Amino acid sequence: MPRISRRNFVAALGAASLSARVSAAQPAPVAPGSLSNRRPNVILMICDDLGYGDLGCYGSQLPTPNLDRMASEGARFLHYNGGHPICSASRGALMTGRYSTRTGIRPVYRPKDDDGIPATETTIASILRDQHYRTLCIGKWHLGQAPGHAPTDHGYDHYFGMPWSVDMKPATLFHDTQVLEEDTDRSLLTPRYARAAVDFIEQGSSQPFFLHLAFNYPHIPIDASPRFKGKSKLGIYGDAVMEIDWAVGEVLAAIQRKGLDDNTLILFTGDHGPWYQGYTGPSRGRKGTTYEGGFRVPMLVRWRNTIPAGELPRARCGHLDILPTLANICGAKLPAAPLDGVDITPVLAGSKAPKRTAPTLYFSGLHAGFDFQCARLDNWKLRFSQYTHDVYVLGTEPGDNLWLLQPELYDLDVDPGESYDVAAEHPDLVRQILTQVDAVMATFPDRAQEAWKRLRESPEPALGPAGAAARPLKQPKA
Repeated sequence: MPRISRRNFVAALGAASLSARVSAAQPAPVAPGSLSNRRPNVILMICDDLGYGDLGCYGSQLPTPNLDRMASEGARFLHYNGGHPICSASRGALMTGRYSTRTGIRPVYRPKDDDGIPATETTIASILRDQHYRTLCIGKWHLGQAPGHAPTDHGYDHYFGMPWSVDMKPATLFHDTQVLEEDTDRSLLTPRYARAAVDFIEQGSSQPFFLHLAFNYPHIPIDASPRFKGKSKLGIYGDAVMEIDWAVGEVLAAIQRKGLDDNTLILFTGDHGPWYQGYTGPSRGRKGTTYEGGFRVPMLVRWRNTIPAGELPRARCGHLDILPTLANICGAKLPAAPLDGVDITPVLAGSKAPKRTAPTLYFSGLHAGFDFQCARLDNWKLRFSQYTHDVYVLGTEPGDNLWLLQPELYDLDVDPGESYDVAAEHPDLVRQILTQVDAVMATFPDRAQEAWKRLRESPEPALGPAGAAARPLKQPKA
């Protein structure tokens, strides 16, 4: 099949520009004619609640040979973040290139909800189908299933899967918008998804394809098929991850059998940090928190003989960047709405990407997703608000989101665990980040701006040592 050489790819992408917010115009071209008349196939795989350190290629003891091979043959990000620390909002950011606080996508959608991703939002599937891609979504969509919000309403030709989390009832399995099984066997989801993915790849067509394969695990209640239960020797979490790795191997084998290795771009990631089990690597915090452990996820990208293999230790990227990047590579048109991600094709080509000129924002998942707690500029992360209690701890509520008496600054290059506050040594940087955050928030919808203004103007900053849960200055009366 026609393909570009690595030399042409790197040359074409080396000059691609980045900006804090991608314009709504046509993306920077990959170079006229360099992709011949054919765009690459794209496979985007995502797990639910997978830890940054849960793959062997990220230091885990879990057996993940297929993903480790994918890492050795492709690019492995060391600093890659989900779009949000909660499921639906992170997946929305991935699919649209926009913060959920901007789009109105809620942190979590449930089976009985009648809303979901707004009809006005443009997804990766939409822009690729406009380029005559065949599109299929398999697995956990989690952006709504009511009319107007299902995958087939947002760019996918077909859908197969359980569209929400495995802890939600009923465990309904859908084909497009039709119910296949009212209460499916959740232990068989991963192998059934793998079979559907392989069948789609093997159909064959003159059209390129976009396959979105979203595993429901290792979200709790964790499960695996009988074939893998007990096989990892590291509990049911290890079994579930091992089965996901097997499924990835099935997809890679199908691509090879069809002779598509050199014309298929494959991405593998997670939605956010792990919940009660799973390894966050060196990062502090877990799912639901705005610490790095709540956001940082693995990201593997493989396009054989095109993307240079190796680690990307300095590239700080995330879910918001995927839509503009795929638009550039696949020659698709960007949505009219402003994006929060940037085109990272220069990073994939092995060259150093220009710096972002606006901070990356960290919203939390409570209070409709409008709690704003941190911002990162390059390696510097500023924490300016915090909940009064830990998030996602059984039997507790997060309480109020309070402005900290003293914002905390962490250098993630040397302190990935956010353990050493250095705000006192860099007061100018603290002011710079807050000034830039004010400017970015002025572009958000009114409700988000109002929430930010209330937080900034809080008359009662939180008292507490750096890194602690916030405590109000005024203690409640006895």
